[in-house]
Amino acid sequence: MNDIIKVKNVNRIFPVAGGTFQALSDVTVSIKEGGLTVLRGRSGSGKTTLLNIIGALDKPSSGSVEIDGRSIEKLSEKEREILRRTQIGFVFQSVSLIPTMNAFQNVEFSMRLAGIKEGRAERAEECLRMVGLEKRMNHMPAEMSGGEQQRVAIARAIAHRPKILLADEPTAELDSAMAAEMAKLFRMLTEKEKITVVMTTHDTEMMTAGDSIIELENGQLVSR
Repeated sequence: MNDIIKVKNVNRIFPVAGGTFQALSDVTVSIKEGGLTVLRGRSGSGKTTLLNIIGALDKPSSGSVEIDGRSIEKLSEKEREILRRTQIGFVFQSVSLIPTMNAFQNVEFSMRLAGIKEGRAERAEECLRMVGLEKRMNHMPAEMSGGEQQRVAIARAIAHRPKILLADEPTAELDSAMAAEMAKLFRMLTEKEKITVVMTTHDTEMMTAGDSIIELENGQLVSR
């Protein structure tokens, strides 16, 4: 498998009161295409910062990041936005579903944002079936459990057929049984949709599901 993500000598420094804080220090790592990679580390270790940089939500202070052969730090803001909308899917700890839209509408709307004009309804239904919500398509977020809402968020994130899915603590608000189901779901996505999944987690169940583990401590790479 090819390396779809290449992070080289990345540093991220934030200004803070009275000085600076180095969230990432000379991080170099490659991530294979089509697998499930886990970013782990304690709170403040830099894993979410690294995920945001990979997802073109943030820029490194120095170093380089390649996504599928493209150096994203060289892209314009418009090009970065297009990359996020078309090539990357995001799942956050807070699902952030639109409360006035049902599950189907939430997923379909994400494809509108990605500029997809045809086949949206069929793809929305397909994605909701993949996450086991074919009978809940017309339900509003408030009518769903936390686990169901998270599955809608995953369906929404993959609807535009991204190459990469980035998930930040996707099981933090779920019980252990639902976390195990999420692990199976992410595994299925790598196999059926050929998506490269990168996620941060403290959950041991999710860690065991990964093809590889990247560990950060105090902004530095510990092990791979």
